[in-house]
Amino acid sequence: MTAFAPAPVAPPASTPSRIGTIVAGIIAKWGFVAVTVLLFLFFFVSEPAFGTPDNIFGMLKFIAPVGIAGLGVTLAMTVGGLDLSVGASAGFAVSIAAWTLVIAGQVGGVAVGVVLLSGALIGALNAALIVFARIPDLLATLATMFAVVGLKLIIVDGKSISSQMTLSDGTTAPGRFTEDFLWFDRGSIGPVSVPVILFLGLTLLLWFVLDRTRWGRALAAVGSNAEAARLAGVRVRVYQAAAYIGCGILASIAGLILAARIGQGDVSAGNSLLLDAVAVALVGVSVLGIGRPNAWGTALGAVLIAVMVTGFSMMNLPYYIQDFGKGVILLVALLFSFTFRRRKTTIIAGSTTAS
Repeated sequence: MTAFAPAPVAPPASTPSRIGTIVAGIIAKWGFVAVTVLLFLFFFVSEPAFGTPDNIFGMLKFIAPVGIAGLGVTLAMTVGGLDLSVGASAGFAVSIAAWTLVIAGQVGGVAVGVVLLSGALIGALNAALIVFARIPDLLATLATMFAVVGLKLIIVDGKSISSQMTLSDGTTAPGRFTEDFLWFDRGSIGPVSVPVILFLGLTLLLWFVLDRTRWGRALAAVGSNAEAARLAGVRVRVYQAAAYIGCGILASIAGLILAARIGQGDVSAGNSLLLDAVAVALVGVSVLGIGRPNAWGTALGAVLIAVMVTGFSMMNLPYYIQDFGKGVILLVALLFSFTFRRRKTTIIAGSTTAS
């Protein structure tokens, strides 16, 4: 009779590994939310005026253009790309809106249509360069950024446009920023300002498209593995092009709000929007451990930056401290997105191997 040796029994996963898995999972999923809550509570306690409803709605209104442009970056990231021209697109929207209203003397509705069309055209240019000319997204959108900034200056002769300005021929500009156009920043519906409504509405719309529709699933599939998506019958180029066009339109909406906010065609408008928009989109990847571009994560990233900037301003800290704070926030978000999630995966893989 042949004796069989008993099968080796794998030792149970060690307690430290289980604890490490739990801790890494909690940090990866809730760490960024905890940072936002703690920062809000710090300013709420240290600055009595910080937590008032007026200040909270003011923060959301302030950050709305950044958040909307960040949603555009999120859309481009969903298909595996990145759009560096969002700041230039928003700045171009400011100048083209001012030119349409002040120089051409058109009404607010026409200016809004021109702004949205300009954003769609810039997005289409990016799509043509990336999808059809096969230029890498960073290089293509960087080239578009410089071209759009230069075109903006050419259109306005390198000068900011304001009502009653003197034109090059010595006449006075015939138009002005109309009330219906200024409503996009200065208007409100009930207690909520229009920029906040646009920001939240577009966040909800993008979330619904990305998470609840077949188009959103196709966009995510393209971003995850374009070749596999193509073999599965997804029209990869169409979805990539749609993402960049959508990004351009969202950036132009951000510029629309900026134009209504400043009430003139400031040639420097939108210059700082790119870094903030990319930052909030990258921050959004880390929210709730999702690990992919998502609308609500981008919105929370924008809220965190608004909390930080407003709180630092109330504490009378210099502006360069705000830039440092944004860098720290982005670094923490990247740690949550990659390091802790990788740590969690490594621990789980090690435990599985041991078992």
